Amino acid sequence: MSSIEPGSFVKARLVLWTIVLLVFFGACTSEQKQRYYTIAFSQCVESDDWRKTMLQEMNRELAFHPNINFLYRQADGNSQKQVVQANELLKEDPDLFIISPNEGEPLTPVVKQAFLKGIPVIVVDRKVATPHYTAYIGSDNYEIGKTAGQYAVHLLKGKGKIIEITGLPKSSPAIERHNGFADAIKNYPSLQVIQQINGEWLPETAKIELSKIAARYPDVDLVFAQNDMMAQAAYEVFKNMVGIKPYIIGVDGLPSTGLKFVSDKTITATMLNPTGGEEIISTAVKILNKENFPRENLIQTTVIDSTNVRIMQLQVAKAASQQSQIERQENRLEEQKRIYNNQRTFVYILVSSLFLSLVLGGLAFYSLQQYRKISKKLQIQNQEVLEQQAQLVQMSEKAKAANEAKVNFFTNISHEFRTPLTLILGPLEDLMASNKNQYNTSQTIGLIQKNVMRLLRLVNQLMDFRKIEVDKMKLKASENDLIVFVSDIIQSYKSIAQKRNIDLRLITKEPHLNIWMDVTMLDKVIFNLLSNAFKFTRDNGYIHVYISKNENSNNAVIKVEDNGMGMSKDALEHAFDIFYQGEYENYKGSGLGLALSKNLIELHKGSITVASENLKGTTFEIRLPLGSEHLAKDERVNSSPEAINLIRYEHEKIYTADLTTEPTVKPEVESSQTKKEYTVLIIEDNADLRQFLAKKLNTQYEILEADNGQTALQQAFDHIPDLIICDVVIPGKDGLALTRIIKTDFRTSHIPVVLLTAKTSIEQQIEGMKNWADAYVTKPFNTLFLDQTIKSLLTNRARLKEHFTGETPVALNTQTISKPDRKFVSEFTALVESNLSNEDFSVDSICKNMGISRVQLYKKVKALLNMNVNDYILNTRLQKAKYLLKNESFTIAEIASRTGFTSPAYFSTVFKTKVGVTPKEFREK
Repeated sequence: MSSIEPGSFVKARLVLWTIVLLVFFGACTSEQKQRYYTIAFSQCVESDDWRKTMLQEMNRELAFHPNINFLYRQADGNSQKQVVQANELLKEDPDLFIISPNEGEPLTPVVKQAFLKGIPVIVVDRKVATPHYTAYIGSDNYEIGKTAGQYAVHLLKGKGKIIEITGLPKSSPAIERHNGFADAIKNYPSLQVIQQINGEWLPETAKIELSKIAARYPDVDLVFAQNDMMAQAAYEVFKNMVGIKPYIIGVDGLPSTGLKFVSDKTITATMLNPTGGEEIISTAVKILNKENFPRENLIQTTVIDSTNVRIMQLQVAKAASQQSQIERQENRLEEQKRIYNNQRTFVYILVSSLFLSLVLGGLAFYSLQQYRKISKKLQIQNQEVLEQQAQLVQMSEKAKAANEAKVNFFTNISHEFRTPLTLILGPLEDLMASNKNQYNTSQTIGLIQKNVMRLLRLVNQLMDFRKIEVDKMKLKASENDLIVFVSDIIQSYKSIAQKRNIDLRLITKEPHLNIWMDVTMLDKVIFNLLSNAFKFTRDNGYIHVYISKNENSNNAVIKVEDNGMGMSKDALEHAFDIFYQGEYENYKGSGLGLALSKNLIELHKGSITVASENLKGTTFEIRLPLGSEHLAKDERVNSSPEAINLIRYEHEKIYTADLTTEPTVKPEVESSQTKKEYTVLIIEDNADLRQFLAKKLNTQYEILEADNGQTALQQAFDHIPDLIICDVVIPGKDGLALTRIIKTDFRTSHIPVVLLTAKTSIEQQIEGMKNWADAYVTKPFNTLFLDQTIKSLLTNRARLKEHFTGETPVALNTQTISKPDRKFVSEFTALVESNLSNEDFSVDSICKNMGISRVQLYKKVKALLNMNVNDYILNTRLQKAKYLLKNESFTIAEIASRTGFTSPAYFSTVFKTKVGVTPKEFREK
């Protein structure tokens, strides 16, 4: 055996120590030292969504470059302010300067100055009047304008009139988009830009400027706006202008603006204008790293319209989802990297220690233990991932349900809008057609005003709800006397309460009760609760408002109590849920009022609860903290009494508008008019619409009215009208159920039914026709169309009557009428024919056999056969007598007996009167 020399052993140990130290210190210095850069960005404005999206994309790309310090300023669309800000940024001596100029000329000296100082300059979106820049990144604005022009040529088929809304006149995008658009349409002389207005890129400015000139161009065919927000402003201007519905083209195509506007059909199309935020940062990094880069970077565009907007939205949603996943993965990678670095350092230290102590076996054992721990941790993480997946599935189902609730909500909001729109459209037609007397004009204008207020309330609630949703609604509380405040609101309802004999009163033991409240918010809550109470409280009921002070909880307590119809358990449970619409005898609200009220009370750090019992009444209770300690400093303000009164006046008009009904005053000349030929029954729960229709039709027809299903059926059976106009959504039985009852009852089955509804889908119209409705008219409807529909149905019914009054009533062709009517005619004629020889056969005999009243029998026979019952019996007997005289050898006395005449003499007299000859002469012919 050979021995190891001591010198060799020492050398080996020195080598081991050297390796360990190199490995250890190498681990500590293995990370490359990164160089840090400063990038300064001067933005012209950031208020619009396009600029915000650009900044988001830049920040997202910067996340991949932690060694970059990013300086940012925005100038609120002010060129002089941007010059000052740009010079301030340049004083920071950045490594690279990015600028998106508000206007080209004012910012050109700044760009040139930075470039000549040796600072790389990237010009973004809008160009400058100098070649002294490093790179340009932006859309091909000329191509955008040209593409928009080509699309306009396609829409208008080379012929039409155009209004162009431009951005800032001196900005390069505005100039280039205009030039591109002009070049695209210049070869089409019949395509003219009749007006060009400066919208300054702002929707408010565009709306104001367009409103000034829109009425002068009723024949405009298309509006080209140089961004989507100005395009949406154009839609807002034209949507309420009768007869002016031009195509609208915008530019940008962002998910929250352009894509949404095209999807909602408020604009026709948008030209995609990518922000290029990621390209800006990636180009800046290339410049800083001395890599190759293109100097001119033009981002291409495309047309987004109804044919591809859904695909674009799905792509954007998918990209957003993928970006979110990437960010989560990046965070996880960073965490894993940190863990990895810690573990690596620990392992190096451990390895060094093990080498120093020569305990290699212990190192192997430790590594094995660490491996097992990591495997177990991964198993736990895997289990957590599976549980999170299950939670995501549940959340997806909940999100789906919430989305369906929102869809139903906006569908019903559309229904709420359509009835007021009908009541605006109809009176406007009256105003345009005739202005005969001052009374009719003022009544019609009052109807318009009431329904405009109704629409305004709905829109205000939507806006308030949206503000709360995005945390924009801020409390501005001032100290006010709650007793005086509520008492003044109650006074707004006194006249309504007196008209309906409702006991409305304020009950309190407190002479004064000062609290801190936002009068604009609490005003809406009290008005909303009182309006609901009046809607659901019948005449001769009561509405009591109680105010008290709870010393124990240091709260002011407001109770609004009524003895109205109350709520069901399900409605009570969801009363304050957003988008939930309780149904009370087919009355549906907007689903916002109570949810909004709860949010407004919670902003006051208070609470609102409800107690209700079906058919017995409802009580709402509001609790508001006393004092001001619960409020932040910026939530306390001073409010003048004049401002409070002004707010209350506006809210009074809005919330009480649809609680008042104008009395129907008929002109005196009607009393002297003769009875009209036809009777029309109008079934509509909206009093304003019902009175409007009655006023419109009462010059031609006798009018009956009903506001619910039960009253309508009673009116139909008692009066047997000639035609029925029925709304689909009414209290009690709805319009479809009512139509089926009317059409299946032989007493009323012959009456034509016209359904009025805001449900416009083809499926809903088919459902109406399945219930045997004769016509289906959707709201908002044209009154002339409704009038012609009524006349057409009555004319067709009159022709059927003529058909049934032929010479041989026993052989009627009944294929053109409904089955119940055919059954009635068959039973009636069979009963008459079987009793021709019965001298005592009379109208009472028919009523007894058929189980109907004399009035119903006369009206039914008159409606179907256009003659009364006695005439029909007599005509049938004479027809039978004619047959016997011609074809049988019976004597005249026998024929008189067989046809139910009391004597041959009476038979001969009646026969000669009706036929013109005696029975003997008739036989001898």
